[in-house]
Amino acid sequence: MRTPTLGFLTFLLLGCSIASAEQRAPSGRAVMAWHVTIAPSWFDPSTAPPQITPFGMLYAIHDGLVRPYPGQKMGPSLAEAWSESEDGLVYEFKLRPNLKFHNGDPLTAEDVKFSFDRYTGAAAKTLHEHVKQVEIVDPRTVRFHLDTPWPDFMTFFGTTASGAGLVLPKKYLTEVGDDGFKKHPIGAGPYRFASSKPGIEVVLEAFSDYWRRVPNVKTLVMRSVPEATTRALMVRTGEADIGIALDGPDAEGLQKAGIPVVASKHASIFWIEFPKQWDPKSPWHDRRLREAVNHAIDRAGINHAACLDFCPPAGVIVPRVMEFALQVQPPSYDPARAKALLAEAGYPNGIDVGDFAAIPGFPTVADAVVNDLNAVGIRVRLRQMERATFYATWLEKKLPALYMVASGNSGNAASRVESFIWSKGSYANGGYPDIDELFLRQAGERDPAKREAMLDHIQQLTIDREMFAPIMDLRALNGIGPRVTRHTITDVWMSPFPSYEDMEIKE
Repeated sequence: MRTPTLGFLTFLLLGCSIASAEQRAPSGRAVMAWHVTIAPSWFDPSTAPPQITPFGMLYAIHDGLVRPYPGQKMGPSLAEAWSESEDGLVYEFKLRPNLKFHNGDPLTAEDVKFSFDRYTGAAAKTLHEHVKQVEIVDPRTVRFHLDTPWPDFMTFFGTTASGAGLVLPKKYLTEVGDDGFKKHPIGAGPYRFASSKPGIEVVLEAFSDYWRRVPNVKTLVMRSVPEATTRALMVRTGEADIGIALDGPDAEGLQKAGIPVVASKHASIFWIEFPKQWDPKSPWHDRRLREAVNHAIDRAGINHAACLDFCPPAGVIVPRVMEFALQVQPPSYDPARAKALLAEAGYPNGIDVGDFAAIPGFPTVADAVVNDLNAVGIRVRLRQMERATFYATWLEKKLPALYMVASGNSGNAASRVESFIWSKGSYANGGYPDIDELFLRQAGERDPAKREAMLDHIQQLTIDREMFAPIMDLRALNGIGPRVTRHTITDVWMSPFPSYEDMEIKE
């Protein structure tokens, strides 16, 4: 293939240096208590949902051409360099020499193309519509050709906005198939799969040939502990070294015992969906009911109870830390106004809604929202669901007329609009023609100021139309046990998880 006539603009060259020979061998064993059941689907990035949680496993086992790591928002990883053509139509990646998967097979451009072509996750439609060809130039060079300029290609490809950029072994996957891969995944990340007890724990061992550095900790045990109080107790007793996403009361108990609690800095947010708002026969088609929900929620109170005041109340479903996020104040907590709106809409005695589904793992948030809604006459009952079932039902658009979700994958305002606001988004329940038109226009706009104006307009329209009920930006509260000397949480941009290869523990 001929290089574009305008040449290439090189963005990143010659990433971080390989770990020195003097680095000590990995040692020790760290246990991480997870707030959800670890699903086998987390081993395979090809079906990753628009959620951050699976990346806590994916970035341990797998690696991408580029990815965020300490000191790099989007640094060269398996690729030692990448570049964009001046016309924005071609992205070229140069792989590092002598890369290997955990089973010793070489990692080449063929694996890169195979992994991208195989990707069917939440951003697959958008990525495959924009990328018209993946060209293998030589074993270490691969080019992605776009139909039209798309400023967000690297956002979708090189961050947790999708799993499309993670590279899997074509030869091994072809031999064992999808099911075999989920039983024993092979990747090129800092840790290799050792064993698992389905639904209970996954054991990972340090991969000594990882390009960036040999991990400090030899063994990572990822243990599913959905009950928040149990996770906190495990940290307190030393049974777990890190307790992930603790509930507010349990985190407060650790603090009082002198045990550190570290809040994440990732791009996560809770909100309530109104999937029936486009159905003229549904009461939720009436904007006043949706506005009543927004005024019924005591966001500051939920932040205090569930998040120890670390989680800022939200006014839009794009996390405030994201690029192009509209910075707005949350709706006021006004139960009297909520009741008045219900009456105006024809429900002076309130409305029986039925089931309310809430993303599992955050019981204090879910209970508080249910209590707030019931207090103003929006009568709901919490439906208990297992995490994997919730995700599947959400994607199938079979959740109740009101439900609470959360999303913590990175990206920018456009990637959030693509998944949740654009009418064709994987997790959108409907949409509006003017918002769709704005979304498509901004997707091809290379002027950042013009893009920001359009994305601001989209976000403001969601507020004006009460499309959602934003609750609060999530800062996951993580308990840190006494053996941990360097937890590395918050070291990776927009990630709630440690930089695994950089963690340090006492022997």
